[in-house]
Amino acid sequence: MRFSPVSLHAVIQAHLPSAASGLVVAVSGGADSASLLAALAQPGLPRFRDLPLRAVHVDHALQPAAVGLREACETLCRRLGVPLTVISVAVVAAHGASIEEAARDARYLGLGRELRVGECLLTAHHAEDQAETVLLQLLRGAGLKGLCAMPVCRPWSRGWHLRPLLDVAQRDLRAFGAAAGVAALADPMNFDTRFDRAHLRLKIWPLIEERWPGAAVALSRTSRHLAEAQGLLDRTASLAVGRLRDGTALSVTGLRALSRPERMNVVRHWLRASGATPPPSARLAEALRQIIAADPDHLPSIRWEQHALRRYRDRLYLTAAQPPVIGKPGEWHIAAGAALNLGSGLGTLHWVPQTGGLDRARLPDSLMVRRRLGGERLKPAPRARAQTVQHLCQTAGVVPWMRDALPMLCAGDDLVAVGDLWQDARWCVAPKAPGFGCKWLDAPVLV
Repeated sequence: MRFSPVSLHAVIQAHLPSAASGLVVAVSGGADSASLLAALAQPGLPRFRDLPLRAVHVDHALQPAAVGLREACETLCRRLGVPLTVISVAVVAAHGASIEEAARDARYLGLGRELRVGECLLTAHHAEDQAETVLLQLLRGAGLKGLCAMPVCRPWSRGWHLRPLLDVAQRDLRAFGAAAGVAALADPMNFDTRFDRAHLRLKIWPLIEERWPGAAVALSRTSRHLAEAQGLLDRTASLAVGRLRDGTALSVTGLRALSRPERMNVVRHWLRASGATPPPSARLAEALRQIIAADPDHLPSIRWEQHALRRYRDRLYLTAAQPPVIGKPGEWHIAAGAALNLGSGLGTLHWVPQTGGLDRARLPDSLMVRRRLGGERLKPAPRARAQTVQHLCQTAGVVPWMRDALPMLCAGDDLVAVGDLWQDARWCVAPKAPGFGCKWLDAPVLV
């Protein structure tokens, strides 16, 4: 599409979230972001519901040119009358990792921290950027979601990320910038062919454009088609997750009835909706094979990054790779309102009045709170026989990987209670008499 401030205004109006509270343009010091900001600040155009406009520049401090890029942003913003914030980020690349990716990650981390609630971050990604992203994803063997490339608008940080130029050719964007008298510098990293994107842009893209002049627009259109297909898959998977959901888990029997591609699609969608990045396709396929094929009494566990998929009693769970456990034993004073923090992810214990609860007169001043050691027993009701905690957990369906997160409340060698799940009847008052109970707030999911 031909670029002008009017066309830019139309795209933003079409995609700007109704709850947006402000516009923030990421400016690099280069021509593309400078042209975007100049078009937004063009006098005579409505200001998108009078939303405030400001700019942010990220200083990576990776090269001597960083000073000049920052000064170019400061000069541009003074001329346009747009407030500018400069933030510095530390770029740390792990051994063997790409400095290009590390810089991008650091940049977006800094921008995300700077974004205020409800603000919309605007970046100057254009049609060639979109085409390059599609090609790079193809060369990395990405799946359909990866080939959708960059969306026009998405929820991000405390607001949104808007890319209003994805259908705009870079030459049209820069032609506007030149006519508007935009002064900008070239980032040397954009010409360093050690980086994949620069190599593609400088060495390969000119040959593609020479043979297929409309390649950027065509690839951008392809990414939109793929995004539509991905949207259909997501809606189908969402419906399937709704049918298969069993509490916080998924039904293994239900998953088994699906074809392999359907199963992969459903589990990927469920993982993303749960806030986890799915493992690579081969690893996910093998994980599901093991989970589906495992005997009923087996407990398969497949881990990646900070997550794990685990099966228990025909249910598939997403858990932390290392489930929380009770730490060192600690004393908990018995008094109304007294609380004990069990540690990260484990919540807090509180003493509360409870009819038929523990008999305060028989208890010591404090109880020892520790993790399960194995073999502990208690009498869960006056007429019940003493049972092991292991048996009680199995009966109640407490998942095996969370049993070491159960707080054992002990008076000396005697187990008095297990969190707020069970109390030993031998330590309790009569059923209708006033007593003490334990309330476990913010407890982790146990069943």
